[in-house]
Amino acid sequence: MDNVIIAENLTKQFGDFVAVNHISFQVKKGEIFGFLGANGAGKTTAMRMLCGLSHPTSGTGIVAGFDIYKQSEEVKKNIGYMSQKFSLYDDLRVWENLKLFGGIYGMSPRKIREKTDLLLEELGFQDERNTLVASLPLGWKQKLAFSLSIFHEPKIVFLDEPTGGVDPVTRRQFWELIYQAADRGITVFVTTHYMDEAEYCDRVSIMVDGNIEALDSPAQLKKTFGVGSMYDVFLGLARKATRGDN
Repeated sequence: MDNVIIAENLTKQFGDFVAVNHISFQVKKGEIFGFLGANGAGKTTAMRMLCGLSHPTSGTGIVAGFDIYKQSEEVKKNIGYMSQKFSLYDDLRVWENLKLFGGIYGMSPRKIREKTDLLLEELGFQDERNTLVASLPLGWKQKLAFSLSIFHEPKIVFLDEPTGGVDPVTRRQFWELIYQAADRGITVFVTTHYMDEAEYCDRVSIMVDGNIEALDSPAQLKKTFGVGSMYDVFLGLARKATRGDN
């Protein structure tokens, strides 16, 4: 399997503060990769570099075949992104959001129409086609936002706390969408504070104070640390943290 993310000694400094400290890892095509860390660990800063939104101070990163420092615009064209905060337009209808973002992604009008019909059918949203997004329940919004983040079939989708604030049943349904995307070969790079969700990932990395302190499958991490859950793995490492938010 090809590596679609390659980070080598990736570093980000703000003055004397080292937010991300020489981290190295690789992510394979179609992999669900969990990127965990307590507040202040540096995971958001690292994700911003990988998305081409922030240049590294040193080190290298290749995402979807493009250099994050020299080819950041190409990186952006080949990834999807969903933030923790719902980012669609509440005052537009469901289909209007799809049309708008399809156009931003450079899709043809015909392709947008075809994908819109297919997506609404897959989500069971046919009756909500003309509904204002503001009227949708939070869980429906989150599923729509995720589906829109992969509307253009990117090579990688970055999900930043995608299930925050939704109920457990909706979270499970959301993860079914993630599995389906991975089955289609889309790599999923996800941050989460829910340790049960970490169990769903193929591999998990855990950052502490700008460093990757652990990286392996959930089963192997639990075995290595001699604990029964990812929560215990995470808690044992997070207790070593010495700095606050960044």
